[in-house]
Amino acid sequence: MDDNTDLCAGSPTIRVGISTCLLGERVRYDGGHKHDRYVTGVLGQYVDSWVPVCPEVECGLPTPRESMRLVGDPADPRLIMPRSGTDQTERMQAWIVDRLDELDTFELNAFIFKKDSPSSGAFRVKVYDKNGVPRREGSGLFAGAFIKRFPYLPVEEEGRLHDLPLRENFIERLFAHARWTCFLNEDPTPGGLVRFHTSVKLALMAHSPAHYQSLGRLVAKAGSLPWDELIDAYYAGYMTGLKVLATRGRHVNVLQHLLGYLKQELASEDKQELLSLYEDYRQGLVPLIVPITLLKHHLARHAVPNWVNVQTYLHPYPKELMLRNHV
Repeated sequence: MDDNTDLCAGSPTIRVGISTCLLGERVRYDGGHKHDRYVTGVLGQYVDSWVPVCPEVECGLPTPRESMRLVGDPADPRLIMPRSGTDQTERMQAWIVDRLDELDTFELNAFIFKKDSPSSGAFRVKVYDKNGVPRREGSGLFAGAFIKRFPYLPVEEEGRLHDLPLRENFIERLFAHARWTCFLNEDPTPGGLVRFHTSVKLALMAHSPAHYQSLGRLVAKAGSLPWDELIDAYYAGYMTGLKVLATRGRHVNVLQHLLGYLKQELASEDKQELLSLYEDYRQGLVPLIVPITLLKHHLARHAVPNWVNVQTYLHPYPKELMLRNHV
């Protein structure tokens, strides 16, 4: 791992909540599991602590057990065992209240949910109407309550992590959230917030220029707004901005911005080589890692403002994850 990927001086523990079955535990209704080897074998190398959650088992249901489904209004569904007709909604909801309170103490940096689960599916979970017709409009009872309780925490489903842009966005937000946690633990001062914002400016620019601008205006008020109000507003804007998928065009804008700090240093042929790679990337001919690698080479060889060198945009996560290596 690059030295630059160290999240902070204190090397904070990265904790990720996860549906227990994705770790290979046999907690599914049929006694099986849904072990996800990318999550545990690749991403897991950089996760210090998994926090497993299986709503069905933890609320007292046996393994194996009768399958369940969501029924009724997608905005407020019931959790039903269709074979017996047993309604497990109140049992699950009572457990959820206590479990969310407990999870609030863990300083999680993200959560990975099991897709399609009536308890743990985060997106497009089937909800059956009175005629037994399903619509993919719901969220699992636990996942939906979790997202409502922690609206800015990065969440994803294991199935969606096979989509490379979604995978990169989630993992970038995971490490970004860990940096934020580190800031709150180590330097929660107006000056610390200014330094934090300085380091993430170009990452925000690549995702959402609107959030980049609004957070800049917010940080300018660091000495006048009440501290709790300031950091709550910044956290909400920071994580919401990073959730916007970066585009090739916005990446090129950031790369051009960085090139501006080298325009007096580079020979014309070096500058032209970079510009040519930028255009190749814009057209989808090379992955982002190609122009960034050459740009970092030149940044390391020339004197540039220190704030450029601390940009998380240049090292948002461990290079071994190779998330910028795909066209």
